[in-house]
Amino acid sequence: MAKQSAPPELAGIAPKLVEITNEVLFADVWERPGLSPRDRSLVTVSVLAALYRSEQLPYHLAVALDNGLTVEELSEAITHLAFYAGWPNGMTAITLLKKIADERAA
Repeated sequence: MAKQSAPPELAGIAPKLVEITNEVLFADVWERPGLSPRDRSLVTVSVLAALYRSEQLPYHLAVALDNGLTVEELSEAITHLAFYAGWPNGMTAITLLKKIADERAA
């Protein structure tokens, strides 16, 4: 897994938020041994899609691909969650996944 970090440009306005994000979320929570980075990515993408957090979703879809999930696996997870989290959430997530997959294929 590539080392994740909060966008450094946010440190100028919210240094503590960036610090906590980097030291607690990415350096601790994401590194816990109970789940693999791949599984953590699947959970994260699913929750972000279900909650319609479309601003954070592209970043985490890219991380999920970097952590070993395939476009097909992410597509299947998004299709599945659309029935539980709402059709618009699923369609938004799959549109974002397509954009990232297309960019990576180019």
